[in-house]
Amino acid sequence: MDTPFDVLVVGAGCAGMRAAIEAHDAGARVAVVSKLHPTRSHSGAAEGGINAALGNTAEDSPEIHAFDTVKGSDYIGDQDAIEIFCEEAPGDIFQLEHWGCVFSRNADGKLDQRPFGAAGSPRTVFSADITGHVLIQVLYEQLQRRMGEGLVVFEEYFAFRLVEDDGRCVGVVCWDLLNGGVKVVTGSATILATGGAGRLYRATTNAYACTGDGMAMALRAGLPLKDMEFMQFHPTTMYPSGILITEGCRGEGGYLLNKDGERFMKRYAPNALELASRDVVSRSETTEIEAGRGLNGSVMLDLRHLGPEKILSKLPGSRELSMTYAGVDPILEPIPVRPGAHYHMGGVETDEWGRTGLEGLYAAGETACVSVHGANRLGGNSLMETITFGRRSGRHAAEYALGRSPSTSARAEAARADAETWVKGVLDVDSGERPWQIRDELGQSMLENFGVFRYPDRMETQIGIIQDLRRRYERGVVVEDKGAIFNSDLTQAIELGYLLDLAMCMLHAGLARQESRGAHSRPSDFPDRDDEKFMKHSISEWVDGVPRLSYREVRVTKWEPTVRTY
Repeated sequence: MDTPFDVLVVGAGCAGMRAAIEAHDAGARVAVVSKLHPTRSHSGAAEGGINAALGNTAEDSPEIHAFDTVKGSDYIGDQDAIEIFCEEAPGDIFQLEHWGCVFSRNADGKLDQRPFGAAGSPRTVFSADITGHVLIQVLYEQLQRRMGEGLVVFEEYFAFRLVEDDGRCVGVVCWDLLNGGVKVVTGSATILATGGAGRLYRATTNAYACTGDGMAMALRAGLPLKDMEFMQFHPTTMYPSGILITEGCRGEGGYLLNKDGERFMKRYAPNALELASRDVVSRSETTEIEAGRGLNGSVMLDLRHLGPEKILSKLPGSRELSMTYAGVDPILEPIPVRPGAHYHMGGVETDEWGRTGLEGLYAAGETACVSVHGANRLGGNSLMETITFGRRSGRHAAEYALGRSPSTSARAEAARADAETWVKGVLDVDSGERPWQIRDELGQSMLENFGVFRYPDRMETQIGIIQDLRRRYERGVVVEDKGAIFNSDLTQAIELGYLLDLAMCMLHAGLARQESRGAHSRPSDFPDRDDEKFMKHSISEWVDGVPRLSYREVRVTKWEPTVRTY
């Protein structure tokens, strides 16, 4: 693009759109770059709700929300960031409602709040069980209101490189999916909001677009990624499709049963039961399945006792998904579920304003690691994080960018020419493997060797597998589509490179973390948490083609670690 912008936002899910809106309202000229239409972003797949202590009950407050989040993180969430997050969440909810979010209400006409896992009291605001869909539509409406008034959206622009000039980030190199060709979009500040990397796994709730683009671009630019070993497995993904069944089903009172009809969570979390933290519930389910008490590799989510009225009014989407993809009506019979890769707690290391280690570059949402979630995220906190830290990063990026001189057009042209040469080289490969072959092997092996439970021999095996897959990828993969228009074959080949880099970071950090904490469980050799050695963040940097690992201290403000029970 010939005209430089003040703020460039890469990604148009909840975090990206909220950042763009805030930057625009702060007076910046804003461009949003997205490889999808904004309303197709994966944020729209979130179902159960968004957390904030609104004061509807005397038992909840931002401080209690903060403690629950710290405890849920298994005590390696940064507590200063968590306190900011919980204090500012209620105001963000009210802003969303004023913009038109139709949240469910209780009999008193107040915003209804349902219980969610590991929460001290009901604090999850919701729109039936389609909360993410409602948020994404309302944010897109607000984006549209501002279009033509200093805000531009480049849909179906696939960003694949950062542009740097004199030690600061000044834009991104993109492939124009609609028209073909390499384009450069420049901005005085850039915000990465490209979502997570769940497509590292074969069984995942994540959309095909969730390939860790922002994390990998930052990694290749020399920036550190934080806590990459912590991948959350959601306890209730439908068997066999892997489609998410919201935690709201358990929040409304659903039971988990094994093949004998036993409500087995009584043995693992006698107080919280099905509403223990996600890592606890996923491990419990996996233990039941591996002990032979599952049913076709799954357990059963039973909603029948809730009755038709509650299911139809509060969980209509879950019922529709179950009927369509499992052939099960939850009013009449239980839903088969199992753990599936869901959310990456790790990401680009940022401060509480979204700033990264590269001047002019910010990150927000699942792409970033502030760290609010630590070793395990609480359900309902991710949507809230996209809004709160999307807003904060948009505001700070605008303040940084305004009045700052743009990068030279010569630097943008050099970046475009270099990327064009590289893309031509990718398209010129005529013999070798297809990208999907390597991608399928990666997804299956990650599930087998770096899943809910991690074992040292399997992690070593997986490192070897990833090294082999990387060698095969680097020899050249065949992009059969040589055309320019909607060449998803090309973009998928680039995404595969991202996934391989991130997988290597995850395995190196996981093997080095010799303890069990949150989503990282090593039952055979290090079954306990080790605060003395590992109450710290892992930091992964890319050096000479391999991850280099170091550690950073956790920021503690008031809550010292204790034994985590539910």
